[in-house]
Amino acid sequence: MESIFQQGLDDTVFELIIVNDGSTDKSMEMIADIIDQHHNITVINQQNQGLSMARNNGMAKAKGEYLLMPDSDDLLVQHSVPYLLKKALTSKADLVVADYLMMKCDEMEHFTLDSVIQKDGTTVEKTGEQLFMQDLDPRHCYMWRTLFRRAFLEEQHIRFVPNICAQDVPFTHECYLKAGKCLRVSWLLNVYRRNRTGAATASYSLKKGKDFSVAIAKTWELTKMDLPAAVKSKLSDNVYTSFCVNLWKVSLMESAAERRQVMDFLKEQVPDLSFHNGIKQRVYSFLYHYMPYMLINMRMVYGMLVKNR
Repeated sequence: MESIFQQGLDDTVFELIIVNDGSTDKSMEMIADIIDQHHNITVINQQNQGLSMARNNGMAKAKGEYLLMPDSDDLLVQHSVPYLLKKALTSKADLVVADYLMMKCDEMEHFTLDSVIQKDGTTVEKTGEQLFMQDLDPRHCYMWRTLFRRAFLEEQHIRFVPNICAQDVPFTHECYLKAGKCLRVSWLLNVYRRNRTGAATASYSLKKGKDFSVAIAKTWELTKMDLPAAVKSKLSDNVYTSFCVNLWKVSLMESAAERRQVMDFLKEQVPDLSFHNGIKQRVYSFLYHYMPYMLINMRMVYGMLVKNR
């Protein structure tokens, strides 16, 4: 929150919406002084519903022309927002996608925001499909690096899938595929805190396996859109990447019964999941449909061999 108020923006030109998602760690007490110092802060208190619903409820409350949704454990680079906001308001782009700086927690112990060397701000205008084809890595669907035109999200009825983690994956794909004018800007917006202890991505469980399965299913639904062949092919490849990431994480779970539950749940969510770009994808598709437990076991053996090697 402190990094948000270090942007050089007057409080009258933006609003800050804090969603207290049933916190039990005295978070609100820790930021009470910041709330008292500013008149542009709105607080939403809700029972714990997860990050996706926190964001949906915050979006429903927002009144600004553009939305920025930072994660609670990351930082905004000093004076990074005004540059991007000016470009957004001038161009009326649906999406303005920036760069970010990734740092481990131990690296951040001696890090200061004023030490960041900013990029040159080179801006390229693209369509949403061009942005999807050229810039979207399915393993890094970070929506906090983007300014979203609120009217675009409203017109397209784009929201986060409720009650799941990995909610960034289908949301980001849908935004890119449905966007019109977009800007890709060489400008550092965020400092991404990687591998924080207790972070949502730090461990895997039965619930996370099922949540990721829902994210895969919702992203797969986008292949039903009327898309150019090359775009649809890349979208299929992106879903395959997410499928492999989920498979790898599931193979690390200790309980064989839970591993099987995740695979069974995935097949319930997306029974028509099928990949055809290359022999490996075809083999994975065959095993997924006819021998899913063997597919998990093969991935486990592969992991052990790689580790031993």
